[in-house]
Amino acid sequence: MCRSIKTLFNFEPPVTDEEIRAASLQFVRKVSGFNKPSKANQAAFLAAVDEIAGVSRGLLNSLETNAAPRNREEEAAKARARAAQRFAPT
Repeated sequence: MCRSIKTLFNFEPPVTDEEIRAASLQFVRKVSGFNKPSKANQAAFLAAVDEIAGVSRGLLNSLETNAAPRNREEEAAKARARAAQRFAPT
């Protein structure tokens, strides 16, 4: 999975449209192999980003959980700690 795509479900505050679009953009970049599409492919690229963002929003709105929402700052701190351990000099 692309490391830039983050889990978006069950956070407080809830996910924003910008976060969903950013994850969708990363997904389309990964699938297409383009960081920035050519002018010939730009319309198809952006249409794919919009479509995936819409489907993702629908998915996130339909999911249910009994778990308490996770705190963004706490999860970010855990991720930084994992990265520090993973990339620490040996």
